[in-house]
Amino acid sequence: MPIMPIVPMRQTRQIRKRLRRIQPFDILLAAGLTALALFMLLPIVFIISQAFKPMNELFLFPPTFLVKHPTMRSFELLFLHANSDVVPFTRYLFNTVIVASITLASVIIVSTLAAYVLAKRSFHFKALTMAMIMVSLMFAPETVQIPRFLIVSGIGITNTYWAHIVPHLASPVAVFLLIGFISQIPNELVEAAKLDGASEFGIFARLIVPLSTPAIATISIFTFQGVWGDTETSSLYVQDETLRTLAFYVNSLAGGLHNSVAGQTMAAAAGLLIFLPNLIIFLLFQKRVLSTMLHSGVK
Repeated sequence: MPIMPIVPMRQTRQIRKRLRRIQPFDILLAAGLTALALFMLLPIVFIISQAFKPMNELFLFPPTFLVKHPTMRSFELLFLHANSDVVPFTRYLFNTVIVASITLASVIIVSTLAAYVLAKRSFHFKALTMAMIMVSLMFAPETVQIPRFLIVSGIGITNTYWAHIVPHLASPVAVFLLIGFISQIPNELVEAAKLDGASEFGIFARLIVPLSTPAIATISIFTFQGVWGDTETSSLYVQDETLRTLAFYVNSLAGGLHNSVAGQTMAAAAGLLIFLPNLIIFLLFQKRVLSTMLHSGVK
């Protein structure tokens, strides 16, 4: 019985020692980082709040940051407005889901295969290929619009789903991240798999891909965000309205209703629909992103 109080006393001493180790700078640093995190959270809160504001709150002066009387009327107006058009809202959403799914799977397969060969195999012109990938990282997307248009129109895939998919297949950022991650995998593991009789594809599918899961999750996030919010392909390569994506519809909706008072509520709701999937996916896989950046040496 007298031994029982000893454990709480030891725990209390350990807690006191830890509290003594906390310096004023640590407290200030934690408070500063918390304040910075809350400040960076403000735009997200504003976007969500704006989508649920009734029309009278949208035009209050001075404007309010948080919604006082939330309503779903903005989303109802958005769906009703889309249903009154020739192409319904669900068609744009369906196109976006199809394009994002196929593009995501294609980019993962192409980038992972390319990164595996560049990281673990030797071949002629390997240094030149790596240099071309590094140089391509410096080009802004606007600088390759004309070459992309010439390629897409030249191979005859305009006004098809492939016009949305093909321009995203060559992803230098994805290949670069995967090369840095796959290079960290010991060559001994690959050699051991060969000795066990694994084929080249077996090594790739059973060894490289499972060990590269954090990097694959990271490029999945970047690819999904790029495709989900992309308006370039629908604007340049597609003239058939039934094949255009949700981002294009939202962009044209916001542009056509910017002088309309009633249209501001629909534009706010549409903006939330574009933003929310990106936020959810990033929050779910943010640890994967940090792990990949650490292993790939990205500063």
